[in-house]
Amino acid sequence: MIADAQLADYFAYLRFPSISAEPARASAMRDCAHWLVEKLGRLGFEAKAWPGDGPPVVLARRTSSAAKKTVLIYGHYDVQPVDPLALWESDPFTPVIRNGLVVARGATDNKGQAACHLLGTESLLRRDGELPVNLIYLIEGEEEIGSAHLGGFLQAHREELACDAILISDTSMAGPGFPAITCGLRGITCLELTVRGPRMDLHSGMFGGAVANPAAVLTQLLARLHLADGSVAVPGFYDGLLPVDPAERARWKEIAFGDQAILDATGSPKLAGETAFTAVERLWIRPTAEINGLTSGYQGAGSKTIVPREASAKLSFRLVPGQRPDDIAAKVRAFLESICPDSVQLEVTYDHGGEPFYADPKSSFSRAAQTALTEVFGQPPALTREGLSIPIVSLLKEALGVDPLLVGLGLADCQAHAPNETFPLEQLEKGIAFHQRVLELYAAAER
Repeated sequence: MIADAQLADYFAYLRFPSISAEPARASAMRDCAHWLVEKLGRLGFEAKAWPGDGPPVVLARRTSSAAKKTVLIYGHYDVQPVDPLALWESDPFTPVIRNGLVVARGATDNKGQAACHLLGTESLLRRDGELPVNLIYLIEGEEEIGSAHLGGFLQAHREELACDAILISDTSMAGPGFPAITCGLRGITCLELTVRGPRMDLHSGMFGGAVANPAAVLTQLLARLHLADGSVAVPGFYDGLLPVDPAERARWKEIAFGDQAILDATGSPKLAGETAFTAVERLWIRPTAEINGLTSGYQGAGSKTIVPREASAKLSFRLVPGQRPDDIAAKVRAFLESICPDSVQLEVTYDHGGEPFYADPKSSFSRAAQTALTEVFGQPPALTREGLSIPIVSLLKEALGVDPLLVGLGLADCQAHAPNETFPLEQLEKGIAFHQRVLELYAAAER
């Protein structure tokens, strides 16, 4: 059972309107950071809210023995805006319990999941008087707006953040009662293409057919990004992809997430993509090429018969382990330039990129987490991947040289980012138990 005092702390955390996207909430952000510092200080941590160009970063450390392993737990105290407010059934920052669910903004993302670790630490200390590992908390306030200043903070505080393992709970379980460890995330490369033709829009009756139409050329280039089987046609695009353990792929068949779930979630009439892979495999372990936006010519009411002077498109390429953002950008640029006719000018601009991520499920920390989840939830976790990109994961790995372990404690229907966000009290209770057990198991494991 969750103690009344623990629930009171969780509710106190939820009451801060710590919305990083809204400048007017700056004082609430600072107040929330200082609440965390005081909470961790009472637990015997050396804790500080570090000011900077963005919201404060909370860094807290409790070291009891140099011989013990050190675990860093990452979280974020900022939350999403509450709009549309009219759809909330209660005040977003006045937490209530409804049918066993805590309802409030941040209930799951990320205050609820972070609370599992904070309250789990408190429970261990009350029971044993000490922790089985040295523990670091890194809790930032900009995750919901891109963690713009976290990279610099990590580099400036590398020595204080040195650790043997990193734990992040900011994702979801595979289903109710079905735990999951996210072993991989896709990276990303974003490009913008601009095709230029005549120096001005032209009358299509006077000049159409005599000069190249940039919109037509652009669509022809984009159409050649994929082959008939759904694969990406860019030469060398798949070079160096890391193999996936067949046992890991086999385990995915037990997850209640497949073709029908994707159709239900998207409203698409039919699935598409690489024919040689299942839909889940396309999302989790295959790289992609996507057209995110197209702009050219006249788009108002009625007709305007022109040959547009230029056309542009925004592209993104999701990457998997073994691919590098800069390398993919160079290969895509070379491919498009090689097939572009000389009747137009092509400009390819590299916007930004992020590294793909993979954590070995056989590491000692991952094995400890798998055992702890099995004990707490009654079945072994699914070793999943995610199709999306989470920049902070790569930032932590690059700065500290340690693979973060992603253990989601939220559920897909907790409505994170939506009105009436929830977190089941049962998840809070089991999350606290998981935190205690994983630290105990990791402390006992061989280095």
